[in-house]
Amino acid sequence: MADAPVPADIAALSFEDALAALEEIVRSLEGGRVKLDDAVDAYERGVALRQHCERKLAEARQRVEKISLGADGRPTGAVPFEAG
Repeated sequence: MADAPVPADIAALSFEDALAALEEIVRSLEGGRVKLDDAVDAYERGVALRQHCERKLAEARQRVEKISLGADGRPTGAVPFEAG
């Protein structure tokens, strides 16, 4: 199953901001005081936030893996990851 496109407002978030928003959703849902329709909407947003966080982590992982080492064993730089 392919991931759904991430809404623009979520795509603009940093990893840290997306994670904080996801944590807030989890707290509100765990509290059990959310109306059913609001809970479903929050769950859907949470899924999109999770996907965004996973993509950000994958991008960071790929950037780290692309760091090249020079002859002296020291990092010579990273090639920017291009999301496709």
